[in-house]
Amino acid sequence: MKLIILITSNAENGVEVATRWQDAGAPGVTVVKSVGLYSLQRKLQSDSIEVPLHMASSMASVMAYVLREMENTNHVLLSVVPKELVPTLLDEARAVMGDLLEPNHGVAFVVPLDQAIGVRNPDGDDSAR
Repeated sequence: MKLIILITSNAENGVEVATRWQDAGAPGVTVVKSVGLYSLQRKLQSDSIEVPLHMASSMASVMAYVLREMENTNHVLLSVVPKELVPTLLDEARAVMGDLLEPNHGVAFVVPLDQAIGVRNPDGDDSAR
């Protein structure tokens, strides 16, 4: 089993890729909204968000406030799949997002899993592995 992770700054692309992964046989796809730290720092430096004075006591509270005020446009897709499915899912991501080696097209990586518990088996057997 493998954990495939895709990060995109385009929310529409994230949803389309997730749907394609599901159609291609991924037993489950989780989509998480996110904000990159670099984007957050740039937003703070641009002074386009006014932070209430009482929040300015620490950088952590300022960043937490800005996070709440920012639009979450990034998506992180997570899916635990059989290793044989990984090339197909990466092809589906490229079909939507283009060459992932190009700047601002997204980031994908694959992590080997020793064990996955509570993950639906694409073959229909829902027992824990």
